[in-house]
Amino acid sequence: MTTPTPYTSITAAHWQPALGTSGEVVEGLCDIDQAIRIVLTTPKGSDAHRPEFGSDLHLYIDWPTNRVTPHLVREAVDAIRRWETRVSVVQVQVSIDIEHITVRVQWRVADGIPQLTEVPYARAA
Repeated sequence: MTTPTPYTSITAAHWQPALGTSGEVVEGLCDIDQAIRIVLTTPKGSDAHRPEFGSDLHLYIDWPTNRVTPHLVREAVDAIRRWETRVSVVQVQVSIDIEHITVRVQWRVADGIPQLTEVPYARAA
């Protein structure tokens, strides 16, 4: 979903530097998608200026498959509600295999069309 644009072409009120690029930004829905990814992949306590920022999803990565899903869903919903107030969470789905967990967050802005953000995590082998 993230489509970077050059700094010189910013047109949206909400934007941020695009991760993994130089001199580009994400705007609008792409900005929100990237913000959700940042919230879900930042462990709480890792930002010294905002120790409560992020989520505790990482704590559950190696839990037994039959017990982890409700914890991942709860953590994702709680973190997004707290840190990305521009959206409402429609649904969170968790996909698990031996090596990966993928958290799929369906969200919407106000009365907009639902959007999807996927956040993959690697599991210990």
